[in-house]
Parts: sequence; C-alpha cells; structure tokens
Amino acid sequence: MLSRLINFLKACWRPSDGLDTAGRQEGLLWFKDTGHHLNGDYSMAVVQANMLLEDQSQIESGPLSFHDSGPYGTFVGVYDGHGGPETSRYVNDNLFHNLKRITSEQNSISVDVIRKAFQSTEEGFLSIVAKQWAVKPQLASVGTCCLIGVICNGTLFIANVGDSRAVLGRTVKATGEVIAIQLSVEHNASIESIRQELHTMHPDDPQIVVLKHNVWRVKGLIQISRSIGDVYLKKAEFNREPLYAKFRLRDPIKKPILSSDPSISVHEIQPFDQFLIFASDGLWEQLTNQEAVDIVQKHPHNGSAKRLLKAALHEAAKKREMRYSDLKKIDRGVRRHFHDDITVVVLFLDSNLVSKASSKGGPTVSLRGGGINLSAKSLTPLSTTS
Repeated sequence: MLSRLINFLKACWRPSDGLDTAGRQEGLLWFKDTGHHLNGDYSMAVVQANMLLEDQSQIESGPLSFHDSGPYGTFVGVYDGHGGPETSRYVNDNLFHNLKRITSEQNSISVDVIRKAFQSTEEGFLSIVAKQWAVKPQLASVGTCCLIGVICNGTLFIANVGDSRAVLGRTVKATGEVIAIQLSVEHNASIESIRQELHTMHPDDPQIVVLKHNVWRVKGLIQISRSIGDVYLKKAEFNREPLYAKFRLRDPIKKPILSSDPSISVHEIQPFDQFLIFASDGLWEQLTNQEAVDIVQKHPHNGSAKRLLKAALHEAAKKREMRYSDLKKIDRGVRRHFHDDITVVVLFLDSNLVSKASSKGGPTVSLRGGGINLSAKSLTPLSTTS
C-alpha cells in the first residue's frame, strides 16, 4: 500500500519544463507555444469543434519504463476519437502506461513492445465495454484513431491505426530546401489499397466497403479500417440489441471487421531531420504535407502548432466563403459543420541531443492536449453524435 502511494505521488509531481506548463486557452483553441523535450523543443495546439472534445493527445518526455535505468526518450500520442470521447480518453490515460510497463519487462523499446502496448490498451477498453454493456451499450460504438511516435537512442518509432498522420521535415543537403516526408501509414477506405486489403481479408463479403454519399465506408458505417475500440465491428456479442439499430449489421460478425493492429515503421534519425508534425486528420483535410512543413520551416519554433492550426482554420473558413474572424465566433457543436476537432504536435529535433544516448539528464514533460488530466475511471456520458 505504501509503495502504491509513493508511486502515485511521484506520478502527480513532475518537474516543470517552463512556467506555462498547462498551456493557454483562447475560446475553443488551446495551445502550448513552446516547451523542451529530451531531443529538442516542442509545440502543441488543439481546437475543439464537437460538443465534447473527441481529440485527445499527450507528450511525455523522460523515462519510458518504470526502471531508473531507463530507457529514456520522448513519446507523442494523437488520439482522434469518433462516436464520443470515451475511447480517446481511455487511450490517453492508458496507452503510455502500458508501454512503460511492457518496456520495463523487456528493458528496451521495440516494435514488439509497441504492438503489445496497443493490444493491451485495446483489451482494456474491451473489458470496460463488456462491464458496462448492460447500462451503457452504446459504448461499443465509440472508437479512436491512434497515432504515436517514440524517440529513443536516436531511433524514431511511428505506430498508427486510423487516419491521423505523422510528417517529417527534412533538409535536402544539395538545395537547402525542407521537404515533407510522410512517415505513417493511414487506414481509410478512401484509399484504394485499403479497400483492396479489406476485400482480401473478407473475400466472402461483397459489401465490406460501400460507397455511400460519395464516401467509401467499411460496411457503410465507418471510414477507417483500424482503430482502438469500435467493438461493435469486432465482436458479434456487441452488435445486437440494445445497440442502436443504425450500428447493427444484418449478418452476424464471423471475424473482426476492423483491426487494432498498428502499422509500425522505424527510422534512424538523421542530422538533416529538422522536425516532426503529428496531427489528426482535421489538419490534413485542410493542408498538404508540404504546405504544413513550409509553415513550420519558415517561422520561429515558438507557436508552430498554433500557427499550423490557424492556417487550417483559415482554409476551412475560405471553403465556406467566410472570414476566419466569423468562424471563431461559432460555438462548439455547431462548429463541427465547418471543421473537425484538430490536434497538432510539432517536435523539433536537435541533432546534438538526438545523437546522445538517452539518459536521465534533460527535461521531464507530461502534458495533455487541452491541459486536462482525467482519471481512467472518469468516462463521461456518451455523446449522441456519430
């Protein structure tokens, strides 16, 4: 009991990486203009559009396990929820903890560790859905995309389910220009290779992807093919009454339709790698990879994430033939008709810091997008939007 109390107190107290530890709020926009992580600087911003914020995010820099011996590094997570905020909040509360636990067992960060952390998080949320099925069955229809980046000992791991995106800004030595390199694999039925993958996995189901209102959707219901949560498309026992009729399939589920298995890539960070942009698809609906990289590269580090987010909002306003100043006046809920929740994290890479073996030295950071920390048990009432 005493050891649990000590660990709890340790978790509550973390050294500050600056006076503005919780970020700042401007209406529906939250931002942390600058801070320091083990491998450089960072910038973070979130704008809410839904009645309840469904995007969740975090940056953790310091120990990546529960051992004093390390390893040490930086972790970024962007969780784009849908159907409600419950799954993205659960992932925000549990995925990094699971990663640290498994890293402690294996004494290193690896593709296997990351895959097991995703699996453990999926299983944890599934257990909550099962326990609450009788009183909150609609929890089975809530899910989240999940994009993470882990930097440890000069190596970058990118893992993703869903359609959030990680983009690298890299300087071309010959010309000095900074080019955009997409590092994440997206799982969205609008991509032909994803539709082919689904047909290959479900050869007996001609309706596995359906074009509905000019948008490709898995079973006519959801655009993404991989996620955490969305249990109603993974297990037959959660695709029945009292789940809302619009989520119930005509034929029983014989095998999971969606997957929680992440696409994982590994990159050795090079001296010409300048920064990383992690963002939910709300940003990429408005900006191309190169446009985003250009905005970051052409301005000071301070406020980079907010700058990207505002550029996206200007584009969203322009598409609706309105001014950004008018868009800002629209309240949450109604705002969802103009743009999605958007989360942006920019990690700047200092080659001198990246090249050093990760150690205890350096800033310890633990920050949530929006500056909000929620208990894993504090699932809010289910959103009625889908």
